[in-house]
Amino acid sequence: MADGKFRIEKDSMGELRVPADALYGAQTQRAVENFPISGLRMPREFIRALGLVKAAAADSNRELGLLDKALADAIVAAAEEVAAGKHDAQFPIDVFQTGSGTSSNMNANEVIAHLASARAGQAVHPNDHVNMGQSSNDVIPTAIHLSAALACQERLLPALRSLADTIEKRAAELAGVTKTGRTHLMDAMPVTFGQELGGWAQQIRNGEARIEAALQRIRRLPLGGTAVGTGINAHPEFGARAAQWLSRRCGIALEPSPNYFESLSSQDAAVELSGQLKTVAVSIMKIANDLRWMNSGPLAGLAEISLPALQPGSSIMPGKVNPVIPEAAAMVAAQVIGNDATVTVAGQSGNFQLNVMLPVVAYNLLQSIELLASTATVLAEKSIAGFSVNRDRLQDALARNPILVTALNAVIGYEQGAKIAKTAYQQGRPLIDVAEEMTDLSREELEKLLDPAELTEGGLRGGSAGG
Repeated sequence: MADGKFRIEKDSMGELRVPADALYGAQTQRAVENFPISGLRMPREFIRALGLVKAAAADSNRELGLLDKALADAIVAAAEEVAAGKHDAQFPIDVFQTGSGTSSNMNANEVIAHLASARAGQAVHPNDHVNMGQSSNDVIPTAIHLSAALACQERLLPALRSLADTIEKRAAELAGVTKTGRTHLMDAMPVTFGQELGGWAQQIRNGEARIEAALQRIRRLPLGGTAVGTGINAHPEFGARAAQWLSRRCGIALEPSPNYFESLSSQDAAVELSGQLKTVAVSIMKIANDLRWMNSGPLAGLAEISLPALQPGSSIMPGKVNPVIPEAAAMVAAQVIGNDATVTVAGQSGNFQLNVMLPVVAYNLLQSIELLASTATVLAEKSIAGFSVNRDRLQDALARNPILVTALNAVIGYEQGAKIAKTAYQQGRPLIDVAEEMTDLSREELEKLLDPAELTEGGLRGGSAGG
């Protein structure tokens, strides 16, 4: 390559060639050369948070009289550009890098220093000015917490609320529609669509609450602990002031960590949040699989509902349509569950005063948040909002469901009920017809006792509980 495409940069280890148009410097270039591993880059939300942390640090150091106003203003402006995504191409370092994320921290320091120097008309140093009062060891955990808090607040929680709202709306619309319940995938006592979908909605509402609870600890920022938690080289008020700046800027109630030694040496808050994301993924997997089963058919399956037809389902079988959105949602759930395993293992790598798997924690945690947010939106809009109910199919299955005999237990006893159910199933006849033949109950009494809609309300039917 021609020499004009490079410039010479220096760091504490010596000289290095850097692309001539790069905003970063030697330390970033060393990391690019050292970690040609996956081609995966740190997520946009993480770079945004990193920029915001640098802006908060510069403004706080200015307020404390440690950083010249002109330099601080230039750093804040440059860091805000990074946060806004204007220079994402200048963050080329692989996710699989030094475990503290030092390479990504220095990448941000170098880019911001370059931009700020041009803006201020004087040299801005990446370490002495941009990184003042900071260490990679508190900046990167802070960026993880801030990026996760923002992604949950802005994307995931609104998406989950919208999903729950959509499910609850359909539950209300279908509250009076009775269907066959299933346990072990086998026919069971009837339920209403409203009851079944209400269970889904509660799962999602519970997921919201779990994430909100975990965010209480995510909103505690390690910034101010510097290298090992003692706060060396940082003003005693630095962490609190930076948290206040970020709270105002982001609209989230953030605060300094109550114990920097805990927040630098562990990633327990991220592990906790990841676990709650996994729980939401499990809920979405359950809902997606229920939709797939209910939609199965249209002739040989359950065919209780028809999901919106979105695309051809086969390259060889004309007319086939598949439940593509629930399938995609189930795959996302599997990915999030796998991401949680990675975050869990990474969380165990807190050796003495520092966790050394921070970049992979950030990547997997933020990917899980983004995947779940997008999936909740798609599942609500393209599956749940638009499915139709095949009422004739439901009624036919209810009429032939031998398990309805459970409602007669209190009147005729379990043993007699079992005989009636087996006979009805073997002969393929409606349960009520067989019960009328095998008991002394009148047709009118049986119609009342075996009314599927009445049975969805629970409670004893028709007499004592003996037998």
